[in-house]
Amino acid sequence: MGETEKTHNDYNLVTITEGTTKIQFPEFDKVSSDAPVFYNPHMELNRDISILALQTFQKEQNRPIAICDLFGGSGIRGIRYKNEIDSTDTISINDISETANEFEKINVELNNLQDINIYNHEASAFLRSHRGEFDVIDIDPFGTPSPFLDAAGYCARKNSLLCVTATDTSALCGTYKEPCIRKYNAKPYKSEYCHETGIRILTGYVALTLAKYKKYIEVKLSHSTEHYMRLYLEVKKGSKATDESLNNIGYISHCKHCLYRETNNGLATTIPDTCPECGEKLIHAGPLWLGKIQDEDFIGEMIKESENKQLNSEKELIKLLNSCHGEANAPITFYDMHHLCRVLKISAPKLDLVFDQLKKEGFIAIKSHYNPLAIKTDAPIEKIKSIIISLNCS
Repeated sequence: MGETEKTHNDYNLVTITEGTTKIQFPEFDKVSSDAPVFYNPHMELNRDISILALQTFQKEQNRPIAICDLFGGSGIRGIRYKNEIDSTDTISINDISETANEFEKINVELNNLQDINIYNHEASAFLRSHRGEFDVIDIDPFGTPSPFLDAAGYCARKNSLLCVTATDTSALCGTYKEPCIRKYNAKPYKSEYCHETGIRILTGYVALTLAKYKKYIEVKLSHSTEHYMRLYLEVKKGSKATDESLNNIGYISHCKHCLYRETNNGLATTIPDTCPECGEKLIHAGPLWLGKIQDEDFIGEMIKESENKQLNSEKELIKLLNSCHGEANAPITFYDMHHLCRVLKISAPKLDLVFDQLKKEGFIAIKSHYNPLAIKTDAPIEKIKSIIISLNCS
């Protein structure tokens, strides 16, 4: 006889509060997919940002929004959406685990909420059976979102919001090249800006996946934080606009000898083999998204919306959003000051002095949330090196 599935009475329970929402879940030793009911306390910032993003989206739509939490776990994400976002329609929380479903129902009752439906289905099958029903689809799996994006593309309605989390950053950033090729149909490269490359590979994969359904994306916000990457994408529809949107797909070419890099748009485009600066062989990453990955106006509204919400991670959240807001019109990729100085074999000058000199000479110079030592600039690599050398000598 098979093992009887445990009920909530069989566990030692933990009660926590995020925002204004209280939930219970079984006590566990470490965050893993083996936990009886999945809850990751390290993702509270992710959920806080999601509250602001979905509220901002709701206000743009100016109507109640129906939300799908595809991987419910303890129910924390979907329940917070219902409890803390104004003007929501029905919230659908899905999980393949019956134990998770039990705790989702407990936590709905714990917060005295209505209009939340609990489902017990495989994620892709659930989406395909609810085509066009959701204004927001939130895909936050343990690992890669890749297997579920085709169903999301099929299901997503026009002018909806698609939220995607990827925790397989070692693949997207190029530590493990083959898994990235297998899951995202793209070649990564582990450079100093590999987290931005990973964001762009993930975004490009979503764009190409949705394109087969004559749908295209506008990136509202993206960020790479700790062990995960997160995208907020508005889904639009139309064959011609989709074709035009795919002009944002292309490749980044990188010279590890002198740190020159360039971008080339086009899925089947000509890519140079050698570095024009030093003649060394270039390394290529892609196909990936070369379009904008931050929406200045949307993020600005999120920052304003933070004043209306009770968020435990508010200080960290505002710092991150301000950084993403500043990156909205920044050039693709960035330079790591310490990595540059190691190549030059000199000590690093103060970062602010480099920024000031770049701006003084008429170049863009922007900090990045990816790396506290990052410089996003349109200055040529040789110009950046000459500024660093001159500051080092002064």
